[in-house]
Amino acid sequence: MTEPVDNPKLDEHPGSNTEKDPENWVSGDDPMTGAQASYLTTLSEQAGEEPPAETLSKAEASQRIDALKSHLGLA
Repeated sequence: MTEPVDNPKLDEHPGSNTEKDPENWVSGDDPMTGAQASYLTTLSEQAGEEPPAETLSKAEASQRIDALKSHLGLA
């Protein structure tokens, strides 16, 4: 007999999955997107910091965006 598969969509009170820790992203190790790179460059300029390394992953870029937004009072 197979164990029933937990499906969060069927929960009476499902939790939100709109915000996940970037460390838990399935695609977190993929290279950052063009949009992330552009936004990071803009935020870095506003913060007076060096632009990000082009080798950041999606997860690293997201964490850096959050940190810069917090630093600039945008979060």
